[in-house]
Amino acid sequence: MNIHIRFVNTSLRDNYSYLFLKGIIPKGLSRFADGHLGFEKVEELFVSENRLETAKVEAASLKQLEISTLDLQWVQVLAEGWAYPLKGFMREDQFLQSLHFNTLSGENDASQGIRNHSLPVVLPVSTEDKTLLENCSAISLRYEGRPVAILRRPEFYVHRKEERVARTFGCIHRDHPYVKMIYESGDWLVGGELEVLGRITWDDGLDEYRLTPNELRAKFKEMGADAIFAFQLRNPIHNGHALLMQDTRRRLLEERGFRKPVLLLHPLGGWTKDDDVPLPVRIQQHLAVLQEGVLPEDSTLLAIFPSPMHYAGPTEVQWHAKARMNAGANFYIVGRDPAGLPHPDKSVGGDLYEPTHGARVLRMAPGLSHLEIVPFRVAAYDRTVKKMAFFEPSRAVDFDFISGTKMRGIV
Repeated sequence: MNIHIRFVNTSLRDNYSYLFLKGIIPKGLSRFADGHLGFEKVEELFVSENRLETAKVEAASLKQLEISTLDLQWVQVLAEGWAYPLKGFMREDQFLQSLHFNTLSGENDASQGIRNHSLPVVLPVSTEDKTLLENCSAISLRYEGRPVAILRRPEFYVHRKEERVARTFGCIHRDHPYVKMIYESGDWLVGGELEVLGRITWDDGLDEYRLTPNELRAKFKEMGADAIFAFQLRNPIHNGHALLMQDTRRRLLEERGFRKPVLLLHPLGGWTKDDDVPLPVRIQQHLAVLQEGVLPEDSTLLAIFPSPMHYAGPTEVQWHAKARMNAGANFYIVGRDPAGLPHPDKSVGGDLYEPTHGARVLRMAPGLSHLEIVPFRVAAYDRTVKKMAFFEPSRAVDFDFISGTKMRGIV
C-alpha cells in the first residue's frame, strides 16, 4: 500500500478490509468489518410493525399540524436515516450547533462523537399553529389530511430567518430560490423526536429507486462491493461526469487494489428549482446511459436521494457527502461548483460560490473521516481524439469547453 500518499483512516480501512476478505481477521468480528465496508445499519425512525396500529390510533386522537410537500420530503429524509444520528426535526440547541459549527454531537452517546451536519433540518410553523400546539406533549403531522408521523415533546422556538439564511447560504438575496421559501415560511420552528407511520411513497413510478440507506447497504453487500464510490447529481449526466466516474472506478481497481468497486449513481429527488430538469426525465436519461454501456450496469447502483436541494454551495455539499456516508459510501466524487448556482443578483453576475471551494471544504470538513473525497478534474472535448478527456494545460488549444449552457444553445 502506498500509505505515504493516503489518509490514515483510508489506509486503516483498506488494510482491515483486505485482512477480513482474506480470512485473516475472523468473520466473528463481522460487525466491525461491516462498518468499515459500509454495511452496518443506521437507525430508522419508522414505528415498528407491532406498534403501528396503536400509533395510528394515537395519531388520530392528537392535535394536528398540516405539513407541506417540502416538509414531507424532510420527514422521509429523517425517517430513512439519511440524517442519522438525528432523531427528528431539530431542537434549538441542535439547530444552533448545525448552523454555527456544521456538526451534531452524539449527545448522550459518546461513541457517536462529532458528526458532520451542515444543513439545519427544521419544521417551520405559523404563529397560529404555535399558539394552538405549544402545550401538547405530542403532535400528529398530517400531509393532505393523512397522518404520517407523531412529533414527540415538541419544542417551539423563534425562526431567525435572516440568521439562518446568512449562515447557510452566505447571501440573503430573496431571489435565491430556497432563501425565498425560508422567508415565506412560518415565524416559528418546532423540534422533537419523530415516529413515522410507515414508508413515505410518492406513487410516481419511481418509488422502486428510492432505496433507504439500509437497503443500499444490503445491496452493496449482495453485489460483493469492497469499495463504494458515490456521485451526487441534480442534472443529466454529461460526458465530463461520465469520464470522472469511469476514471474513479479505474483508479480504485488499478491503483488501489479493490476488486469490486461499486458506483452509487445517486440523483437528488427532492425539491429543485423550476428550471432544473425534472426527476422523471433525469432517471430516463440515467437509465439510457447505463443501457448504452457508458457506465457498467453490473457495478453501478442507480437510486434516488430524497433530500430537497438548497443550492447552498460548500455548506450543502457537506450534507450531500454525510448522507452518502450514512448509506455506506467510503469514496465521494465532488464536481465543479457543487450545489452552486448563478448569483441571484443579476447585476453582480457570475457564480454565487467559487467553483473549487466545495471540494476544498469537503477535504477539511469535520465529521467525515470515514469518507475519502475524490476531487473534481477538469474535463473537456479533446479534438485530437474526438472525445472527452482530462484537460492538459500544455496543449490547451486542442480542447473545447462545452458547458451545459453552450450545449443547450447548440441544440
